[in-house]
Amino acid sequence: MATLFCSFTSIIILMISVSLLPIISLSQPSNSSVCNGILISYRYNTGYAVPPTLSPEERARQPYRFESTLTITNNGLVELKNWRVFVGFNNSELLVSASTAVLADGTSLPADVSKGTVLAGYPVADLKTAVETAGDVNQMQTRVDLVGTQFGVGAPNVPLPANITLANDGYLCRNPTTQGNETRVCCILDSNVRTNITGDEKIMPLQDGDLTIMYDVISSYESNYLAQVTISNHNPFARLDNWKLSWDWMEHEFINSMRGARPNVIDTSDCIFGSQGNFYTNFDFSRALSCVKRPTIIDLPLDRTNDTTLGMIPFCCRNGTILPPSMDLSKSKSAFQMQVYKMPPDLNKTQLTPPQNWKINSTVGLDYQCSPPARVNPNLFPDPSGLPSDSAAIASWQVVCNITRLKSKKPKCCVSFSAFFNDSVIPCNTCACGCDRTTNPSNVCSATEPPLLLPAEALLIPFENRTNKALEFANLKRREIPNPLPCADNCGVSINWHVLTDYKDGWTARMTLFNWGESDIVDWFSAVELDKAMPGFEAVYSFAGTPLSDANNTIFFEGLLNHNYLVAERNGSKPKKDPRVPGTEQSVISFTKKKTPGINVARGDGFPTKVYFNGEECSLPTVLPSNAHRIAAASAVFSSILLMLLIIIGLQQ
Repeated sequence: MATLFCSFTSIIILMISVSLLPIISLSQPSNSSVCNGILISYRYNTGYAVPPTLSPEERARQPYRFESTLTITNNGLVELKNWRVFVGFNNSELLVSASTAVLADGTSLPADVSKGTVLAGYPVADLKTAVETAGDVNQMQTRVDLVGTQFGVGAPNVPLPANITLANDGYLCRNPTTQGNETRVCCILDSNVRTNITGDEKIMPLQDGDLTIMYDVISSYESNYLAQVTISNHNPFARLDNWKLSWDWMEHEFINSMRGARPNVIDTSDCIFGSQGNFYTNFDFSRALSCVKRPTIIDLPLDRTNDTTLGMIPFCCRNGTILPPSMDLSKSKSAFQMQVYKMPPDLNKTQLTPPQNWKINSTVGLDYQCSPPARVNPNLFPDPSGLPSDSAAIASWQVVCNITRLKSKKPKCCVSFSAFFNDSVIPCNTCACGCDRTTNPSNVCSATEPPLLLPAEALLIPFENRTNKALEFANLKRREIPNPLPCADNCGVSINWHVLTDYKDGWTARMTLFNWGESDIVDWFSAVELDKAMPGFEAVYSFAGTPLSDANNTIFFEGLLNHNYLVAERNGSKPKKDPRVPGTEQSVISFTKKKTPGINVARGDGFPTKVYFNGEECSLPTVLPSNAHRIAAASAVFSSILLMLLIIIGLQQ
């Protein structure tokens, strides 16, 4: 009987062991021996056609739903911090959801990812190693379930990305391999890379960027916390005007109050009719500010700086203007505070989740692409009592934003060249800031013809009134006149760089700014690159001019006191007769040749290679003023003198 019982027990244990085998196998990282680094796989799971149903001839445009899984496994010996993976989608994909990731450029879902995209981990951004977790796959691996729409690839074909790779610095990735419905790649840590992470392994060092945003929690309670957001500009040429900042709340948070900034729309309806209203039953939502998932924050005007209710925050209330640090370090930041309420299950003082998908833009300046927030060492703030001590934030995150330069984006300023040795002005390029004939189809002009050379006085006349002077000047110089005439430059600001003098020991230039817009430009600045002439820079007389220490070929110009306004275009002295007059600022700049031996000012060394205005790179002419006529005149004079000498010598013989 005992033998029968033992046999029965053995059978039961064997059955339980067999039933657990799939569970045990699932707890191990797949193919861990294949890659001793970061193993990335993209598996297509399923998909089917979605409406509209197109005809067979339009099959290439038929939309299909796709469901895929992106898996990142750390099989190496170094923890992977803030993982970022590039997925090279190539079937016009629209990504609708990603379970444990966000788009690294801050774009909210759904998003067009047809040109590929970088995914970043959220809420878990770090992957530990098998060594430090005893092979716990839940800590060394993450799985991202992707759902979206792609076009033209239906069953039995499998829509796989053209490429997948790790986007983190310091890793070398092999060529991806594809088998069936899965693509894999192995990325190995570069042995030459040295990490600078110290202390707490969950804390990242501060990173550099054109613009950084700090999200500091300065006090925390069970249901809410107080956060300070600080925007810092680090680019010497960039500025922001009327900045707008937006992000996505990830855990149904809402903003109750703010100081130093404001949502552009105050709306609490999502709270009243949503889960927040059901939980905070006695909360007065009429006094809250924003309950939308993606709020847009704007700066307050200057007159609110010392407002005890809305202002009194350092670096707040500047009407959305952030200047470059090379112009004014004290005005290169903007800050505000907000009280954020949380929702279950995050009702804990230590449960703090930063918003994701940050985006900042402005009416002046370039576009920015922002990274996901990275946990950094707690920021330090001066003690509000004035004592010589600092107060540490409870928790801090850093968002790094870098300027993106779109090839399709047209500049907003242009440059013309002129010189004392040539009576022609080379104006701004045709369509330098874009030509849109759809807004005025009756305006027939050529977008490809080079601009007509101008007499100097024509620079003060709006483009629509220059035609007669340009034609008269062309006829006088016997130049060919194209038909149709070239289009305008369409730039709101133009800059004339004029080589004024050129002598043995030095030379001078005159720089003139023209504002053709309808609004005054406050606190203007310009940066001029002079590749060969910069070491000889001496002085500027009507502007403030400073050579940039981190760019040895660039002069930074700004207006002096009471000359920091570049006023708008205005009516002439006789509005019924005279054309409108642009706002102007002008200064002479002097250079010495002692530090630039061999410089040839007239041949091009005296003209800028790049010009920036208020952070925008301006369009430059493609040709330079010619001094050929001066050389020809000198040759003619020399020939005449030589001929006279020969005649005199002949008469004496």
